[in-house]
Amino acid sequence: MEIKGTELFVKALIEEGVDTLFAYPGGTAIDLFDALYEQDKINVILPRHEQALAHEADGYARSTGKVGVCLVTSGPGATNLVTGIATANFDSVPLVCFTGQVLSSLIGNDAFQEVDIVGMTRNICKYAVTVRDRKDLGRIIKDAFYIARTGKPGPVLVDIPKDIQLAMGSDEYPTEVNIRGYKPNTTVHAGQIKRALSVLASAKKPVFLIGGGVNISRAQKEMTQLAELTGVPVITTIMGKGAIATDHPLYVGNIGIHGNYASNHAISECDVLFSIGTRFNDRITGKISEFAKKAKIIHVDIDPASISRNVVVDIPIVADAKAAIQKLLEGAKHLEISSWVKQVMEWRDQYPINMKQYEGMTPELIIRKINETFKNSVVVTDVGQNQLWTTQYVQIDENRQLLTSGGLGTMGYGFPAAIGAKIGNPDKEVICISGDGGMQMNIQEMATAVAQELPLVLCVFNNGYLGNVRQWQELFFDKRYSCTCLTYRKSCNRDCMNKEKQCPKYTPDFVKLAESYDAAGIRVEKVEDIDKAFEFARSNKNKPTLIEFMIEREANVMPIVPGGKPLTEMIMDC
Repeated sequence: MEIKGTELFVKALIEEGVDTLFAYPGGTAIDLFDALYEQDKINVILPRHEQALAHEADGYARSTGKVGVCLVTSGPGATNLVTGIATANFDSVPLVCFTGQVLSSLIGNDAFQEVDIVGMTRNICKYAVTVRDRKDLGRIIKDAFYIARTGKPGPVLVDIPKDIQLAMGSDEYPTEVNIRGYKPNTTVHAGQIKRALSVLASAKKPVFLIGGGVNISRAQKEMTQLAELTGVPVITTIMGKGAIATDHPLYVGNIGIHGNYASNHAISECDVLFSIGTRFNDRITGKISEFAKKAKIIHVDIDPASISRNVVVDIPIVADAKAAIQKLLEGAKHLEISSWVKQVMEWRDQYPINMKQYEGMTPELIIRKINETFKNSVVVTDVGQNQLWTTQYVQIDENRQLLTSGGLGTMGYGFPAAIGAKIGNPDKEVICISGDGGMQMNIQEMATAVAQELPLVLCVFNNGYLGNVRQWQELFFDKRYSCTCLTYRKSCNRDCMNKEKQCPKYTPDFVKLAESYDAAGIRVEKVEDIDKAFEFARSNKNKPTLIEFMIEREANVMPIVPGGKPLTEMIMDC
């Protein structure tokens, strides 16, 4: 039987188990939307901007473990996806992004809303392709989902010209995939595992360094078992937080430029560094030549290109994190390293991260209240100080998940990703923590959240600054606050070091803005009002609540490792 390409598109999504599609219509995608109109198996979400749409699909994918799927039109619709695709690519999030395209006969002629979106995204996704023949449409869609979810997960883009959408062809959708040149590794090298266990068994000061790969592979249970079996302390990257519960006695904390004293010093003193699922980026290593220089390094990663790229390792293991950990559990033994563990935990207890130097309501207090209040939840952050404070203070266990943009560090990610997470997890409370700058980057998605009747809790930490950049300007640029003050107006004298100055009124009024969207809004300025604000938010069952927390304008995320310095050269306070 022959059907239109648009009908095969819908059939393919259903066959792939897609239950949610984030989509924004336009001229070259209108036929695809028309085909979607007749079906009732896929929930089609209409966001208010294509970049936010990609982040919503991303949040849905990270929180559920499914492939996130989105659909947009050509030209600006497609180019607006680029930041979301890059965000997902950095953090290994499986997305399949469909873009409409002009007629095949017009490609290359600068037609209206024509862009080479495949060329633009080829370097920021796993695979990008334009469908050139109707007979290939089903196979390409099948391949796209397979590529996105297998191996190292990531985004895939499929560009479908309008004539391909309308062309008649077979109604058969493939049941198998056979891609020449793409054979993801599904095994674990037994010899390398044996070598790794041998080195680990002889260690006196070992540590596990766990990255996002463990969370991506849903290996938290296995990782906890491995830590308990061996007795080795566990340190995480920001993306790896939650690989074991943060209240576990073997958990030390985060490593990196805003890591805690114990984690950074343990990495510097260890004799075996057993790393799983991290690519050793500059945010965690500090000065590379000083990173774990006393240690033999074992590195498990599904991507062979990530091994020894930044840090040269002694034992490479190319494998999925969960598969590798399961193999390690078969041969691992308990290590006699009690004195080392005691030392690391003494560092952790002696140098805790806190904000006691600030009076009144601090991000630490707010986040600790979130820990107490929202037990079965997904916590989503934006990027900046809000993200760093959250990753320092939020407690993660089997009932609470953390989503954040790690590799690309995308401001504006938090709110739309929270929308996607809530749509994917209707029975969980979803809390978005954002700064006042990041919140404004995709504020239009308040309309999406209201339209979808989502009871999100949106926590905006308002300090009137682009806080993370301002902090660096304070510490390393003699307080020259260039373009970071969000209360600045043309009539200001720019004297940001004058403590007596009267700053203009902050704009926008977040509470009024939320209410203008028919969402709920409340402003909190005192510690004693935090609980009441969360109670108010939880009382709104079918609409989002924005809570604006007025925090200290020049509060800093501490400790911090200055750029180019080793992890042990930490500024603990300022």
